[in-house]
Amino acid sequence: MTGPRIEINVDMGEDFSIYKLGDDAAIAPHVQLANVACGYHASDPSIMDRTVRLASKYGVKVGAHPSLPDREGFGRREIKLAPEELRNCFIYQIGALKAFLDIHGIPLNHVKPHGIIYLMAARDRVLAHAMCEAVEAFGVPLFCIAGTETERAAKERQLPYLTEYFADLEYADDGSLVITRAQPYDPARAAARLQQALQTSTLTTVGGLTRPIVFDTVCVHLDTPNVVEIAQALNPVLDAYYDLEPSK
Repeated sequence: MTGPRIEINVDMGEDFSIYKLGDDAAIAPHVQLANVACGYHASDPSIMDRTVRLASKYGVKVGAHPSLPDREGFGRREIKLAPEELRNCFIYQIGALKAFLDIHGIPLNHVKPHGIIYLMAARDRVLAHAMCEAVEAFGVPLFCIAGTETERAAKERQLPYLTEYFADLEYADDGSLVITRAQPYDPARAAARLQQALQTSTLTTVGGLTRPIVFDTVCVHLDTPNVVEIAQALNPVLDAYYDLEPSK
């Protein structure tokens, strides 16, 4: 298979102060893209700096992972923001991470919204455009789900974007994600599902339906307890698809 390799992305840098979530050092050798928390749902200045250093050590490209201002709820509670508030909220967070990237001579690679705002904008045209406007200021691609308001807004604004496939989550019959919290996922199943998605551009839902899937990057989650084993199972599938030598 020719063309740009589909790469695995994972959220990183989601510790805060003395509190720890996931193992950044363990997953970094097995992914190509890091979505680094920017302080509003997790992280702090020292953790951002540490995470950027870690990503650089392993050659992992770094994107910003901004959220709603909701540290106590980990960015997973709906908060009503005016479009200009959301735009400014994102610019503020992306700019904070970019400052650390600039210090270490690392380019900002992309922006992936975190948590509930990712899903809110997916169904709300106004929020989607506000989000896109913020990302436009940095000239990098936005991550989104295919067929959503976010993708439509990015197309209208001619903003580059990458669509995602979620390897450690199931899909409901309507195509929505079945959100779970910190539950292990079978690596062999994750690998088989990814192979199906790559070869047939389809996925099988929890109800046994076959749905089309379009994606440019594969997401795994750091709070999935066996995420390292999942990433290790996914990389050979991608390598075989592109007829490449085994990668990390």
